Amino acid sequence: MAGIKDVAAHAGVSVATVSRVLNGHSGVRDETRTRVLEAVAELRYRPNTLARSLRTDQTRTLGLVISDVLNPFFTELARAVEDAARSRGYSVIIGNADEQLTLQDHHVRTLLDRRIDGLLVSPADGQSLALREAAVSGIPMVFVDRWIEGLDVPLVRADGRSAVRSLVAHLYALGHRRLAIITGPVASTTSNERVHAFRSALREHGLPLPAAYIGQGDFQTASGRRVAGDFFALPEPPDAVFATDNLMALGVMEQLRMLGLRVPDDVSLAAFDDIPWFLHTDPPITAIAQPTQELGHRAVAALTDLVEGRSAGSVTLSAHLIARRSCGEDERTRR
Repeated sequence: MAGIKDVAAHAGVSVATVSRVLNGHSGVRDETRTRVLEAVAELRYRPNTLARSLRTDQTRTLGLVISDVLNPFFTELARAVEDAARSRGYSVIIGNADEQLTLQDHHVRTLLDRRIDGLLVSPADGQSLALREAAVSGIPMVFVDRWIEGLDVPLVRADGRSAVRSLVAHLYALGHRRLAIITGPVASTTSNERVHAFRSALREHGLPLPAAYIGQGDFQTASGRRVAGDFFALPEPPDAVFATDNLMALGVMEQLRMLGLRVPDDVSLAAFDDIPWFLHTDPPITAIAQPTQELGHRAVAALTDLVEGRSAGSVTLSAHLIARRSCGEDERTRR
């Protein structure tokens, strides 16, 4: 089995440099960092994670990097993480990636430099060198909500595919046939999963998904406004819009009001990620809800298991549809 000296020799660097790369320190050139990571992969080197977890200089501090602190889903998730961590005797340092890869990696490296005991991340982008470094370094790490394909990191998430199928069946039963979707960032695993589930559900009902009915968003309000404007400039606009996150749904509502259109009289609207505000909009918005507090609690439980030398596996919870009044529901169809 390869050791750290073998990695250093293979990459043509010192053992100290390999150690800095594997511990996420920022003072290493990108070219050197890439060479070390390639050597780690080629030699199948794995640090002794148990030894790391049993070190005596633990800080009782966890890092949390979330995709967007302004998104109510992540705000609630961060609160749940803090509550769960505090109950276990840990503090939490939070970094907001603002859906930007460079900012995400900055927070990851800064947290590792502060010698946190473990790292919780909802990746804003899968092309993250810092997270790949952390994954091979042996630092206890858990992904929550989003993930990076190909990394062997425990994941705590809610599977929204069944709920998306329920939403499409709900819209179909209400008579909608021209269904459009606003996607999230191209690199977002959750957005891609929701789009795939939406497309598959439409196919089950014999409905097409024209390219004009797929709007590229970024999980932020402005993109919801922009895409809604595009949809309703079409000769035949959709009769229902599914926003794959809550902020984009609010952007859609803003744009529809500017256009003088009413929900659900002129167009129906549904969203992924229910938030308390949706009960108080006019009309209340039909949405898919995730068990956000449980996600945070289960993620902290998995991470502290790793930090304290125990094993941890992935956890998949369920999301569910909450029908309100934004899709033309009446009392019989709401629940």
